[in-house]
Amino acid sequence: SITKERTEVVLQGTSSLDPNDPAAVWEEFDFKCKPGDLKRRPCFITPYHYRLDWLMWFAAFQTYEQNEWIIHLAGKLLAQEEETLSLMATNPFAGRAPP
Repeated sequence: SITKERTEVVLQGTSSLDPNDPAAVWEEFDFKCKPGDLKRRPCFITPYHYRLDWLMWFAAFQTYEQNEWIIHLAGKLLAQEEETLSLMATNPFAGRAPP
C-alpha cells in the first residue's frame, strides 16, 4: 500500500562551533534520487533503485535505533569519507572544513 503522507529523513551538517546556537546555519546533504527539491527533475533508472536512497525511504518509518546504519552513515559524512560522499548528489562542505 502507499501512504498519503511521506515522512523524510534529512541529513544536515553545520560549520558552527556551537550547533545549538540559533544562528547556526544547517546545510543539507542531497541524495541522488531521494525526493527533495520540488524543482529538481525526478530521477528514473527503471527498474533499479539507488540503494541508499531506497533505504532512507524505509528508515523514515522507524527510529534510528532500528536503523543503526544511519548513525554510521552520519559518521562517515562527518569524516568526509570520499566513498560515502560519492553516494550523495551534493556535499555542501566540499572545499571547506568538515561539519
